[in-house]
Amino acid sequence: MSTIATDYYTTMTRAFAAGPPPELEKVADLLASCVEQRRTAFTLGNGASAALAAHMACDLGKGTASDLGAPVTAPPAPRLRIVSLPDNTALLTAYGNDVDYDSVFVEPLKNLLAPGDVVLAVSASGSSPNVLRAVEYARSRGAHTVGFTGSMPSAGELERRCDITVRTPLTTIEQIEDAHVTFHHVIALLLRERMAATSAS
Repeated sequence: MSTIATDYYTTMTRAFAAGPPPELEKVADLLASCVEQRRTAFTLGNGASAALAAHMACDLGKGTASDLGAPVTAPPAPRLRIVSLPDNTALLTAYGNDVDYDSVFVEPLKNLLAPGDVVLAVSASGSSPNVLRAVEYARSRGAHTVGFTGSMPSAGELERRCDITVRTPLTTIEQIEDAHVTFHHVIALLLRERMAATSAS
C-alpha cells in the first residue's frame, strides 16, 4: 500500500479517536431553536466547501423532516428552512462578475437574512474573504454564525467571527473536508432526534 494512503488513514484514525467536538451538540441545539422560531439557516463555502455546504443543506433539510411524502392535505410537520447559497450559480456568477467575488455571499444575504437566522460557513482554511465577509455581515444583522474549519493558523480568522466554531485537529485540506462531512452528518442526526422528540411531546 502506498505510504500516502497509509499516512492518510493513520492521520484520520487519530483525529476521529479524539472523539466528537462538543460544539456539534451546540450547533444542533441552535438549529433546533431555528426550527422552533421559524428562522432560516444558510450554508456557504467555496470550491469543495461549496459542495459540502450543499450537502449539509440537503441533509439538514430533507434528512430531518418527519413528514416526507405525506399528503399535501396533511397537517405540516416542523421543518428546518435552509438555503445553500452556492447553489444559485446564475446569481453567484452575476455578483462575482458585476460586483466582486468577495461579495458573492454577502449580497444574497442582504436579500434574505433576518435577525435570529443562522449562517453556517464552511472553510477548511478559515480565511476565505467572501466567507469572512458574509459572517461579519450576518453578525452585524443579529444572525447567529457557525464556522466549520481546520487547525491551520489561518482558521482563527473564521473562529473570531463566529458564535460557534467546529474545528478539526487536522491541517490537510482533504482531511479537513472528510471531517466536515462527518460533522455535518452528526449534526443532522442530532437535529433529527431533537425534532422527533419535540413532535412526540
